[in-house]
Amino acid sequence: MPGFVYILASRAERALYIGVTSDLVRRMAQHRSRAIRSSFACRYQTDRLLLVEEFPTIVEAIAREKQLKRWRREKKLALIRRTNPSMTDHSTQWR
Repeated sequence: MPGFVYILASRAERALYIGVTSDLVRRMAQHRSRAIRSSFACRYQTDRLLLVEEFPTIVEAIAREKQLKRWRREKKLALIRRTNPSMTDHSTQWR
């Protein structure tokens, strides 16, 4: 089963959220509906999908998530801008 690492941002890009999932469409629906009220993503309204990386297995995706979470904010933003220079929300087609 493939795994996905994703980075969400708030509207003003002040908050970044890094997550991992095996079902990206379902997970984005959960973020948008604020289904998990106590989560970081809910509190900071991080619902713009700016980066997605797909991996052959969920184990590999989890390893990448851990790596990204150790990075400084500037490095995360540089990664996002390399692959998504206009900072477009990739999940708009799922709404």
